[in-house]
Amino acid sequence: MTYSTGAQPSTRPLPVSLPRRTRDPYGAKLAVAHLLEPIAGDYDMILIDCPPGDETLQTAAVAAARWALVPVKSHKSSRKGLGAVAARLDAVLGVNPTLDFLGVVLVDVGTSAHVVQREAREHIAELFNADNNVVFTATVRHSEATAQATRERGLLVHELDAQVRKGPKWYEIRRGDAQAQALAPRTASSVADDLQAITQEVVARITAVENQESLA
Repeated sequence: MTYSTGAQPSTRPLPVSLPRRTRDPYGAKLAVAHLLEPIAGDYDMILIDCPPGDETLQTAAVAAARWALVPVKSHKSSRKGLGAVAARLDAVLGVNPTLDFLGVVLVDVGTSAHVVQREAREHIAELFNADNNVVFTATVRHSEATAQATRERGLLVHELDAQVRKGPKWYEIRRGDAQAQALAPRTASSVADDLQAITQEVVARITAVENQESLA
């Protein structure tokens, strides 16, 4: 998905061909970079969202990226996958030396699970040999209802939130003046707020690093 400041976001899928065998040893790694090169100058920021488990696509994505942001759940089995992600980042530095690790975002967390979050932050920091700042302050809460509603309606969370806000009020439904929305969880607003907080922290972290680099 690509975004440009001052313009509507483009969600047109871009075809990606990742050759497994090629005379060029970097062909598969640089497939996404070559695909984005002609259009990159038209956008302020391009976001590449990778599905879990596809190592080839993830490698190609970070080979094209300036920043890497890793979402992870708090439980141990999910954190174990971070080791493979870290190795994947190291593996592309030869073709993409400007790649920088922006941090880890805890997702699908319980808002009241403070001890679980603290322990997860400590384990992640230890894995990356860094302080707890490697993990974003903002998190994305668990909401199965919101996740199901976005899948059922084919909407992003903020789009679902907008539909919920435009929907009838509870007292209108109770009076019989309106019907309740199907698959319109009230938690959509909270999850949308979480994602907005993540976005703000992403911008703040990138800005801080760019300011430091300009002074160097």
